[in-house]
Amino acid sequence: MIALVDCNNFYASCERVFQPQLNNTPVVVLSNNDGCVIARSDESKALGIPMGAPIFKLKELVQKNQIKCFSSNFPLYGDMSSRVMQILSSFTPEIEIYSIDEAFLSLEGFKEEELEAYAAQMKKKVEQYTGIPISIGIAPTKALAKVANRIAKKFKERTKGVYLIDNEQKRIKALKWLKIEDVWGIGRQHSKRLQLKRVYTAWDFTQLNDAWVRKELSVVGLRLKRELEGQQSLFLEQPQNKKSIATTRSFKTNISDLETLEERVATFAVHCAEKLRKQKSSCSMISVFLRSNPFDKSQPYVFRNTTISLPYSSDSSILIASYAQKALRHIYKSGVPYKKAGVLVLGLRPNETQQLNLFCDTQPKHKDLMRVMDKMNNRYGKALQLASQNLTGKWIMRQENLSQRYTTDINELIQVR
Repeated sequence: MIALVDCNNFYASCERVFQPQLNNTPVVVLSNNDGCVIARSDESKALGIPMGAPIFKLKELVQKNQIKCFSSNFPLYGDMSSRVMQILSSFTPEIEIYSIDEAFLSLEGFKEEELEAYAAQMKKKVEQYTGIPISIGIAPTKALAKVANRIAKKFKERTKGVYLIDNEQKRIKALKWLKIEDVWGIGRQHSKRLQLKRVYTAWDFTQLNDAWVRKELSVVGLRLKRELEGQQSLFLEQPQNKKSIATTRSFKTNISDLETLEERVATFAVHCAEKLRKQKSSCSMISVFLRSNPFDKSQPYVFRNTTISLPYSSDSSILIASYAQKALRHIYKSGVPYKKAGVLVLGLRPNETQQLNLFCDTQPKHKDLMRVMDKMNNRYGKALQLASQNLTGKWIMRQENLSQRYTTDINELIQVR
């Protein structure tokens, strides 16, 4: 059996742990620079606030209903997630952290009659130790565990936050209840196509012909169908190195001049290089993009991007920043008020399997230099930077409603009186 543990309204719950006066109050959490809604409490959902909505369009609704808005506090959320996952790891050695607020757990070897009590114990410990409410769905497959989790969360008064699909009657009833657009992995476009074929529920989906599903939804859709039928096709995955790494940011204000953009892109490139070194990989290509504000109707929307190859695979901040700026100059257009930029490093491969270039030498001194930079920066913060970065000031995102970093900053720890 497999359990899916999902933290309820995770970002909003993190804020409530340290500010209990927010309980039963509508809460939303905003994206970088306080742009869009990325998390909502149940009370905010009930008011009809959609995910991804620009907050400036919701001003009247926010004021009328006294909705509490918070800037995204990722240091806090990341630390709380780590605490939850550490507790879950004590219940089983096999765990797949699926996202910041979700994890699959293998419960193989447990007696089925003991599973609900074991899950209730798991839920109690997480909530007692962290204050984060969770829902747990248990079933023979990952897809069915997702369905069970949705039921546990939807009917929490009846299920107490834990639901077990352990027989055919429960499986069929759950699939007939779940709408096709809510099935894990189906998505908006596929659900529209399936509805045209009179497939309205997960149960309808399992009644389709295997050959048709494979032809229209590929082997991924066929695996999902078999998972919903109770045949395990998706197994717990071990953490793997990323196949691409990106650093993208929205600016607090529009930026038009090339010099400022070059500094931003160099900094994004350095962040990507640091992530490369952390997973002991190198990249062979760099992609850079610039974007204006899509919500500003007074200006035409502009999106420009390009991808260039490095002379050899590298994890050097110096080389990657240099080529990222070169790519930027290729796509930069003067006079455009840019609102967002990003750097992606592609063509990743492990450092120990690098292909040497006969006609172009690598820079062996960069390895030692990067090792020293990483060591110094990990110990003292951003002690060492490239000259192409901003050395005199610090870029700060618009975070007008930022809560304290209660668990990650010694100066912001909660005070008990």
